[in-house]
Amino acid sequence: MIFTPFIRFVAHRFVQSKQQDAYIAFVSKSSTFGVGLGCAALILLLSVMNGFERELRENLLNVVPHAELFSASADGLQPSLGFIQAMQDDPKIQYVFALNKASGLLQKGKQIKSVELLGIERDYFQEKFSSHFDYGVLETEPMGIVLGADIMQTLSLKVGDSVQVLLPKVTEDLSFQTSVATWLTVVGEVSIGGELDSFIGITSTATLTKMLSLDNHVTHIEMHMFDPFDAFEVVRQYGFNFDQAVYMSDWTRTHGHLYQDIKLVRAVIYIVLILVISVASFNIVSSLVMSVKEKSREIAILKTMGTSDSQIQKIFIAKGLYSGLFGATIGSIVGCLLAAYLSEVIAVLEMVLGFQLLDAGVYFTSSIPSQLSLSDVLLTYSIAIIISVLATLYPATKAANVLPSAHLH
Repeated sequence: MIFTPFIRFVAHRFVQSKQQDAYIAFVSKSSTFGVGLGCAALILLLSVMNGFERELRENLLNVVPHAELFSASADGLQPSLGFIQAMQDDPKIQYVFALNKASGLLQKGKQIKSVELLGIERDYFQEKFSSHFDYGVLETEPMGIVLGADIMQTLSLKVGDSVQVLLPKVTEDLSFQTSVATWLTVVGEVSIGGELDSFIGITSTATLTKMLSLDNHVTHIEMHMFDPFDAFEVVRQYGFNFDQAVYMSDWTRTHGHLYQDIKLVRAVIYIVLILVISVASFNIVSSLVMSVKEKSREIAILKTMGTSDSQIQKIFIAKGLYSGLFGATIGSIVGCLLAAYLSEVIAVLEMVLGFQLLDAGVYFTSSIPSQLSLSDVLLTYSIAIIISVLATLYPATKAANVLPSAHLH
């Protein structure tokens, strides 16, 4: 047993001593507050990073292609049934779609806006956009288009308006011909979040196939993985074995910067807040060093009564550990409560301040998400306790070196 009842009793008496110097008491309490504040902030911010990562996976990556093969020529792709079947049977791939995509321009009057067109079927809609709009609007209007919320706002469009779509036509020698212009009717609006709303346009497969004059060919083969991080490897596995020239792409190339930003911020948070806890722990060193000087007479009396140097060390380690334990425990509880109710707290702040903290047009979520992780809580608590224990070693050694003869007269 590291701390015997005798050691805990003496350490507790030193902590609760009414004769303790007021300045030493203040330094001790400030160290406890600093450790608690560091723990609460670290748990809260790590939960926010977990929340952003969850939103990235469940929101953005549910719509953005995990991986795709797309045609290197204007003639499109004509994958064999065996090739598609092999992809569908791959245990890493959740589902596969062959579809048409095209980059173009939207024009309304003198206003022009770039757009990425998707030509989709109902099964693709069910997997990707079922919670965003009703596919029936595209079935009702064959020449209909559903546009991102930012496009609608930029071009001052509303449902029922007509908009001209211009698609570039590229020849074999890479020279441009006159753009293909088609009038489409706006039948709906989609709001996904982030930059997607500023360029996405959705129409039916038949409409986009007709606009591209592809007949039975497609422009893209899109794959959705069970684990998004398999995308880089899988898309190259099938891309190199495809019997046509294709380009290969995955989400880490198009949106990987978001994930890297989350990882970078998480690492910075770890470093900064562990330093905050470490700085707070220096106050434990200061308070214990001053406490050793103040309690030198009591230490001398304990030694004359037979208390060993190792027991004196453990008494002061336990005394410093009380501050670390109390601060880490209170801070962890506060951090968990803030992380669990962060959305409610943010909602109250937004209502009081009168503005939205996150703009859905810039980020892929309109609110600050939070996902509390037990492993983060345990890691934070453990780090705080370890740093607190390390902070007590020097003062405890000084206490053990106190000479009774120098303090008993």
